[in-house]
Amino acid sequence: MKKTLNIAMILFVSFLISCGGKEEKKKEGFSYEKKAPTEQKIKKVESLPASKQIDLDNKGIGPISSISLASEIDQTMANHGADVFKKMCAACHRPDKKFIGPAPKNILSRRSPEWVMNMILNPDEMVQKDPLAKALLIEFNGSPMANQNLSEEDARAVLEYFRTLK
Repeated sequence: MKKTLNIAMILFVSFLISCGGKEEKKKEGFSYEKKAPTEQKIKKVESLPASKQIDLDNKGIGPISSISLASEIDQTMANHGADVFKKMCAACHRPDKKFIGPAPKNILSRRSPEWVMNMILNPDEMVQKDPLAKALLIEFNGSPMANQNLSEEDARAVLEYFRTLK
């Protein structure tokens, strides 16, 4: 009996020693329930996509350095711009929603007229050198705007058409 008690005592002490003392570090593995840190969530909410950012001071890179818009919309020019847009731009842009490229609706509340004209006339250089155009390229999955080789008059008509999209 004494022998059984000694064996039981030794087993009990061994059990206590093996279970206590050390803390095992939990290894982080893959988990579908893993949460992102709150700081990253806040930064993502604060940073707007390039298509929503407002930058009215940037004039872009290209032939247009200054343009003045009349207070009234030139309807004849806007109609011509709508035709040009439908022929040359509608494959990638929808007037009021995101498609392959951004929607031009209310574009002049986010971009300067010069920037819009330079993006239409000089998209290749804009995407290479203009930070906003680069960000748009990234936002729209690397789909660069095609250079449609529009004349300044046609580009100005498209800009006038954009003014009617509200």
